[in-house]
Amino acid sequence: MKLKDSFVTYNSDGEQIMVSTGADFSGLVRSNKTAAFIVEQLKAETTQEKIADRTAVEDDVKMVLDTLRRIGALDE
Repeated sequence: MKLKDSFVTYNSDGEQIMVSTGADFSGLVRSNKTAAFIVEQLKAETTQEKIADRTAVEDDVKMVLDTLRRIGALDE
């Protein structure tokens, strides 16, 4: 799974902003630190960091992935 190339991210004032350059979604997504980490991992397609609290992370990842699926931001 990876983030579609038509979605571009940038950081502004400590917050990640994601916008679509395609026609499927018009708008922007503001991400907290957890969501920004997940999006960055989807851009890189590799996870290199160890994560301590697996249950909390799994819940956060599911929520972010559900949102990205809903707006059509993923190639699966």
